[in-house]
Amino acid sequence: MKIRINGNSVRLRLSKSEVEEFGRKGYIEQRTKFGGPVFTYALGKTTAPVVTAEFDNCKMVVYLPEDKAETWVKTEKVGYDANMDIGGGEVLYLLLEKDFKCLDNSIEDQGDNYDNPLAAQFNK
Repeated sequence: MKIRINGNSVRLRLSKSEVEEFGRKGYIEQRTKFGGPVFTYALGKTTAPVVTAEFDNCKMVVYLPEDKAETWVKTEKVGYDANMDIGGGEVLYLLLEKDFKCLDNSIEDQGDNYDNPLAAQFNK
């Protein structure tokens, strides 16, 4: 699972096996160690009707409603997004996506990523 944070925007991208694990368990997490403290980021299912997130004690969890989770795991749907009201007239933008193979010459292992639907256009 990859995370990208930019201002009030959080994006999670999951590989095929991570989406499958999330489908089975309803929860998946990754940890980043900073020597002492550990930052944990996760995706979990919720009974709430909308995509939400919380951050507490160095742990961020994005929650996907159960019905949306089932659709996301079992279909070709790429992802979901939401604007979460955080008060004071501000919102936190949340984006959850299946991770596609890059179209450029990336050096990272992409063997577990989804085939990029635009790949055919670039392989002519």
